[in-house]
Amino acid sequence: MRPSAHPLRRTAEGARPVDFGAFVRARSRTGDLVVQPRMGFSDPLTMRAGLAATRAADAATVGTITLDSYTRVGELASVEDALQAGADLNGYPIVTYDRAVTGQVLAGIRDETFPVQVRHGSAVPVDIFAALRTTLINATEGGPVSYCLPYGRTPLDESVRNWVRCTEDFAQLRESGVEPHLETFGGCMLGQLCPPSQLVAMSVLEALFFCQHGIRSVSLSYAQQTHPGQDREAVAALRRLCGELLPTSNWHVVIYAYMGVYPTTDEGAYLLLDEAARLAVDSGSERLIVKTVAESRRIPTVAENVAALEAAARTARTAVAGGGPSSTESDSQTYLEARALIEGVLELSPDIGHAFELAFRQGALDIPYCLHPDNHGRARSYIDGDGRLRWAGIGRLPLAGLVGPARSRDVTSSGLIADLSYVQRAFDRRARESSGIPGRDRADIALPDSGFS
Repeated sequence: MRPSAHPLRRTAEGARPVDFGAFVRARSRTGDLVVQPRMGFSDPLTMRAGLAATRAADAATVGTITLDSYTRVGELASVEDALQAGADLNGYPIVTYDRAVTGQVLAGIRDETFPVQVRHGSAVPVDIFAALRTTLINATEGGPVSYCLPYGRTPLDESVRNWVRCTEDFAQLRESGVEPHLETFGGCMLGQLCPPSQLVAMSVLEALFFCQHGIRSVSLSYAQQTHPGQDREAVAALRRLCGELLPTSNWHVVIYAYMGVYPTTDEGAYLLLDEAARLAVDSGSERLIVKTVAESRRIPTVAENVAALEAAARTARTAVAGGGPSSTESDSQTYLEARALIEGVLELSPDIGHAFELAFRQGALDIPYCLHPDNHGRARSYIDGDGRLRWAGIGRLPLAGLVGPARSRDVTSSGLIADLSYVQRAFDRRARESSGIPGRDRADIALPDSGFS
């Protein structure tokens, strides 16, 4: 069956979307942590069912349509071939489907109480943004750096040009009475082993890039890392820098449950998700992207996504807000490092996209362990004995005087492998220690006082 001939294509597209950012901030003011899955299915009926289940979950939710990997890299002929063959893709091919198909996926589900965001992962997103505009989907995410360096070999300057064009075109949705929203992915660079100050800096810089090209509603990401105290410090720094630097008040922070090697046990996965929900509440963050018990094995089902949403919401309802570092307290190490990284980029050019290119060319930005040709590859990180992420080497990053001497030995391959599995091993061990306690009755589990509680 050709994509444009799908039986859903004949129905109207549904309600005009609300401002995604304003919706999340409004729910936060009522005391709700908004939780969101990373869900995408190639079959429109299944995608619609996933959105409906997310909306019906016992939680404050927003919907997600995650795109497939062929669409992400622009291999649309491969999408056509897969759909013709009846093969499942690992996400929703929004560019290939007729706009009416996507309209029916959303009809009667997306409304003022349930906004929907598209997630894609593309450094070449021109066709994707065109599809968003035609269906009036006004919330998506990414960035010229964060959707380029980790995901392929698209030259950074090409990604910047693509994102300038797409951001400016997306901003024109406002002429249709729809407020566009963009979420930075900069706080999730490579998913793991980026020191928190770099995640904070990248998130702020990409938000400034969006604002420079016409976006007024933004959210800034931060991915849960290896030490909750360090994470709370990082989110406090992020929120402070947003208040100091962003030219809009319509912003919020979204926490991502850990994006590295995930626990293999269901109980370990839930313990780690609990920690992410506590981080979100304690840091004053407004939204949380969840992960499921299936992350280490396969693409999660709709039921597994809903279970994760509801588990995170239960934890959030019992978590105590405001215990983390204040955004107005004295300068933290993470704040000072992030501010230095941001200033080191902004001083290179008033055009932030061009500043990105210069920064990576000169090494003023350098992502540890990133193999992209445009990355210097001199910066290194490691996990110290307390579970905190530290700089093992700063290359040419503008952090001299802020970062103390690196540890005396180089990062070895065995040390890197151990660091990559650090969180997985820690939380699976805790799961074994609490064996016999059902995964969905975790409220009574007391976490040890070893840095993750």
